[in-house]
Amino acid sequence: MNDPFQAPRADWQLPRGVSRGSWDYVTQSAIASEYDAYHAEQGLLRVDDQLLADWLGPPHPSPAWAIDLGCGTGRTLWTLDRLGYRVLGVDLSSAMLQQVRRKAATAKRPFHVLRANIVCLEGLRDHSASVVTCLFSTLGMVRGAENRQAVLRHIARILRPGGRFLLHVHNRWNALRDPGGAAWLWRTWWQSWTDRETAIGDRVYAYRGLPNMYLHIYGPQELRHDLRTAGLRVSNVMKLNQTATGPLNHPWWCSAVRSSGWLVLATTG
Repeated sequence: MNDPFQAPRADWQLPRGVSRGSWDYVTQSAIASEYDAYHAEQGLLRVDDQLLADWLGPPHPSPAWAIDLGCGTGRTLWTLDRLGYRVLGVDLSSAMLQQVRRKAATAKRPFHVLRANIVCLEGLRDHSASVVTCLFSTLGMVRGAENRQAVLRHIARILRPGGRFLLHVHNRWNALRDPGGAAWLWRTWWQSWTDRETAIGDRVYAYRGLPNMYLHIYGPQELRHDLRTAGLRVSNVMKLNQTATGPLNHPWWCSAVRSSGWLVLATTG
């Protein structure tokens, strides 16, 4: 049977909030099959994995559901499962979810997966999860401010009162430390005024053979505004160092520029 998700699509046929580069990314099976090896040395993945244990801990009360948005090959699901949560992985990539199913079957773990666009999560019930995670800059891959806000509203709706949300995003102002970063900040500001489809912080770049990957890079005030508007309250923040391998040293000093990004814990209610 032909998979409609894999069929070629014109730009106007792309799912809501999905850029051309992101669509090419989720529909290439090689991206999924090589994903774990490609990111094996990625320090950020070890940092957020540790925070799952430190900031979330076991579910209270148990049992409780944890949902990972943009789950990829299931890295975060394993940690949430070890902590004692029932887990659901959501991703737009069929190939990524096949990797999750294969690993879960081998380990005989009761993982659940859902193929969906995280902008359109109407199929998930209100107050159905105690924890939602959206890591490795997955939220930044959603194109359009209204679409990113839609994701956050869904998260606030899905979480139980007092539920917790763990998020990672990159820091826009960290570009000032890079060659050409100031010029990029100027261009993205100018483009946001001249093109209604572009927001300050939008970046298009080459990645793993794909020439037009999209990523929105947040400013700190923008992030807090979007979380607050969705009904989510920030309760903890880790400011990441330049290599995203751990917390920023001396975070009180110029962290708005020095931090490469943030891991944020937000709560409902």
